[in-house]
Amino acid sequence: MRGSKTVVSDTDSSATQSDSSATKTDSDMIDGEDDDVSAPSPDSSPFSEGEKVLAFHETQIYEAKVTKVDFKMNEWRFYVHYLGWSKNWDEWVHLDRLMKNTDENVRKQEQLNANQRTHKNAKLPRTSQTKQKVSRGKKRKNDSVIKDKDAIPMEDLVLQIPLTLKKQLVDDCEFITHLGKLVKLPRTPNVDDIMKKYLDYRSKDSLKKTHSVEEILKGLCCYFDKALPVMLLYKNERQQYEKAIAHDASPSSVYGAEHLLRLFVKLPELLLNANIEEETLKDLQQKLVDFLKFLQKNQNAFFLSTYHVPDDVEASTNKPDV
Repeated sequence: MRGSKTVVSDTDSSATQSDSSATKTDSDMIDGEDDDVSAPSPDSSPFSEGEKVLAFHETQIYEAKVTKVDFKMNEWRFYVHYLGWSKNWDEWVHLDRLMKNTDENVRKQEQLNANQRTHKNAKLPRTSQTKQKVSRGKKRKNDSVIKDKDAIPMEDLVLQIPLTLKKQLVDDCEFITHLGKLVKLPRTPNVDDIMKKYLDYRSKDSLKKTHSVEEILKGLCCYFDKALPVMLLYKNERQQYEKAIAHDASPSSVYGAEHLLRLFVKLPELLLNANIEEETLKDLQQKLVDFLKFLQKNQNAFFLSTYHVPDDVEASTNKPDV
């Protein structure tokens, strides 16, 4: 949970303004709505009051407790308290933000959260290598990384990823680290293909805007090619990478949406190191959020539904590389 809830990614993608702002809207609506005439029995609710659950918030999954259950506008809503956090974070959420607190889902939570923390304080020439202490039950105001007094706070650089893409990240982590499966390479469409499709999609804009998008996509491709071997691979994907990137092939011509989506988890820190002016950064955020919407819109076409087990690789539970 970031100190600011008004930013982009975990992000329901719709966009720029997040999952969290949508949640606030839900919360505001609750008190003003009239009860549905034919509300179902509380016993039919998928979660009950007092039940401990796992809840998506931005790009991570947290332990939470359902304190209220409500049925409004023909759907269930749940008021949750994030365990170990201030009640200021309590909020109404929809069913798609919650998971049962089972051993399997706890494992997914640990894998996803560990994957997102990987490299947070490593491999980046930052000044924030020191650990920050967080008081239990308080907002993590210092959870951001700040280079100097005038730097842009880390929470303002978060790309809020759409919920369906967050779940894609969870499944991706499960396939690789628990089931020992891999993305079959080369991917079709690959990252280069996806970039071209997005550029075509945006070609209806003015020539100036199209050129701006083209420059951003070039930069995104460059980031992807350089970041993939450093921070976008799990340990048990290393061998596959060495074989796939032969004869100086670029990662963007071999890998696809699965690995591209991982880049968006790392982008905030990468952009923080780029010394981008605040106005330029805000414009870039908007375009990146639009690109995430495009990925979400074409999720079935761009992402694999199943991974494969290579003949020479046994099932493994390796953790992310480094």
